[in-house]
Amino acid sequence: MKLIWSPERALKAYLDTVKSCEVSQEPSVAEVVSAMAAGWNAGLVVETWSRGGEIATSVGLAVAAHHTGGKHICIVPDEESREEYAEGMRRFGRSACETIVGDAEEAMDGLEGIDFLVVDCKGNNEFGRVIRAAKLGERGAVLVCTNASSRAGSDFRWSSVLDGRSRVVRSVLLPVGKGLDVAHVGATGGSSGREKGRSRWIKRIDQDSGEEFVIRK
Repeated sequence: MKLIWSPERALKAYLDTVKSCEVSQEPSVAEVVSAMAAGWNAGLVVETWSRGGEIATSVGLAVAAHHTGGKHICIVPDEESREEYAEGMRRFGRSACETIVGDAEEAMDGLEGIDFLVVDCKGNNEFGRVIRAAKLGERGAVLVCTNASSRAGSDFRWSSVLDGRSRVVRSVLLPVGKGLDVAHVGATGGSSGREKGRSRWIKRIDQDSGEEFVIRK
């Protein structure tokens, strides 16, 4: 699915998340990721979650998937996390999305064309491996690390995590929650049915927003 930014859809998801989570102060992670996922019209939204995690963020992603008509999948490490996740979603009046129980890196093997991926860095030293294992959408994806301030090392680079599979179009570290690190990447470098040969980068400019995008053809 082509990632085309829609400010109207982003705003609607943002406001619906505010209502669902009853947020009245400055924007939190839930509203920001909801607006981003909806604004980019993400068809497949995937998140990792474990016991004690922030459930409001999951609610925001569920709201976004509702607005895009997309699919929301949550990967949890064990049954206890699955039960706590389901209960947390119920408290917000929502049913749990499709939930995969098991190792997040291994779970990525069964998911194709991820448009929007949220990985919690808190207590997760293997988040880079999870991101590298993700099979991103051929036309690009948005990657989000929550609790980025707890991430080990200050020399983090998205390009090194992606290991050359995708080109980072832009990235930003937002002072939201305990740090929200976001990267928008272009087309993946994995198998996509193309014959071997030279690939080329194509620059496109959104006429409405003026934003520049780089994709591989």
